[in-house]
Amino acid sequence: MTGWQHKQFLGTGEFTLEFGDYQVKITVPNDHVVASTGVLQNPSEVLTTTQRQRLEQARTAKKPVLIVTPAEAKAAEKGKPTGKKTWVFHAKNVRDFAFASSRKFIWDAQGHNVGGNSVLAMSFYPNEGNPLWERYSTQAIIHTLNVYSRYTFQYPYPIAISVNGPVGGMEYPMICFNGPRPLEDGTYSLRTKYALIGVVIHEVGHNYFPMVVNSDERQWTWLDEGINSFLQYLAEQEWEPNYPSRRGEPAGIVEYMLSPGHDPIMTNSESVVALGPNAYGKPATALNILRETILGRELFDFSFKEYARRWMFKRPMPADFFRTMEDASGTDLDWFWRGWFYTNEHVDLSLEKLTQYTIDTRNPEIEKPLSKKAKEEAPVTLSAQRNKPLRKRTDDYPELLDFYNKWDEFAPLPSEKKAFETYVKTLEEDEQKLLDPTMNFYAVELKNIGGVVMPVILSIEFGDGSKEEMRIPAEIWRRQSNTVTKLIPTRKEIRSITLDPHLETADADLSNNHWPRKPVKSKFQLFKEERDSKRNPMNESKADAAPPSSGNN
Repeated sequence: MTGWQHKQFLGTGEFTLEFGDYQVKITVPNDHVVASTGVLQNPSEVLTTTQRQRLEQARTAKKPVLIVTPAEAKAAEKGKPTGKKTWVFHAKNVRDFAFASSRKFIWDAQGHNVGGNSVLAMSFYPNEGNPLWERYSTQAIIHTLNVYSRYTFQYPYPIAISVNGPVGGMEYPMICFNGPRPLEDGTYSLRTKYALIGVVIHEVGHNYFPMVVNSDERQWTWLDEGINSFLQYLAEQEWEPNYPSRRGEPAGIVEYMLSPGHDPIMTNSESVVALGPNAYGKPATALNILRETILGRELFDFSFKEYARRWMFKRPMPADFFRTMEDASGTDLDWFWRGWFYTNEHVDLSLEKLTQYTIDTRNPEIEKPLSKKAKEEAPVTLSAQRNKPLRKRTDDYPELLDFYNKWDEFAPLPSEKKAFETYVKTLEEDEQKLLDPTMNFYAVELKNIGGVVMPVILSIEFGDGSKEEMRIPAEIWRRQSNTVTKLIPTRKEIRSITLDPHLETADADLSNNHWPRKPVKSKFQLFKEERDSKRNPMNESKADAAPPSSGNN
């Protein structure tokens, strides 16, 4: 604990507060609808009989129920208030309080059971938000509560609200404000649709981090934004097939990690230059890699849930997250935290070289035929090719040919066979088994160019067309972080090897991930300059000359 946070807000680091109970009275014009942190204490004083009935119906409904309909919101917008109403809300164990008030609000709600806790999910939005908000907002709230609770802890509050407000997205306990709307004619783009779903998931998700796991946003933006962006990715992927998530996939963070001089994740919130990729995208990607590639889903999910559970309604620091993940998983992850959180290095592992070894059996009946085959398959030099048709002296004087001109240098000699038999007798039975001429030993030389050590994932294709995937833990780099060699014993011949075949490590340069090397594919663009044949360009100044048009031709 560092006590009260006295650091000034300079535009990036948000806020951090202690927990408390709130009783708030909000007095507004009597035609307004109020959405707020906490539970409404006086519904009979501020809601109509019909609204109270609808709200009661919503608690057990299978779909969102309109408490205030679009038609009622339009009618209220055209009228004028005749007095005032005071709305009373009570909230327990929250670190802040927020509300919204408007006569334009449509209000829908649906009760939902989250692990035994009955939660009222609600959305407030004007007619300008439809049809997008009525279709997606409350559904996205419920989806968020389901997914986040499964990976962390049961949602502890009785209310979860999404409000269409003037900001892109902002979170408070039990309530958040989200900006995306359709166009004026009610149509919306694909981007706007997923922007709304994604931001509702993200902002409602902040109820878990940092509204319950109360990290210090003024100091460490990533500890809530990054973790929340990771969970947002998981929730989005459970929304529909092929959901276009902006953050989480390793390939999506490569460009930022390659940018010169970018800040490490462990940089104070107000000092980070590119907050989005630094505090949201990179930690979300790191946790996704930790889950999928380093620990595996089962062990990661157990450890992550343990962190969330241990630090509910407490003030964790980054070290608490790091230690808890290691403690719960039983895995030393110092190398991972260092590379991804404390440096601005990137991932670039290169498959430098492949060397094939076989056993020298010392058996002349095996080794000499192999040597003969190697000689026959060796390339013939250009000089040898041109010298072959030349007439030789032995063509005119065959008596110059002797025994050695006919002798097979690769024929095993009796003395060599006897020497081998004597050698075998000196070996134990298990040692004799090692003299296996069918075994191949491939030495794969790997180089760490980017600086961040990562597991080595190899997809191996053999000469017979079969494939095998080999996953080597990051500990392969423990003694030498620049270059390592992995020995692969196999009876098959290797045809090709691909490093990081599933794009799971954020490798920045894929051109060095193949043996043998593959050509780097690119395209030329053709540009055609259009000229006015009637105009003499020599008589024009640069200021008067029209710029040439360009395009793909």
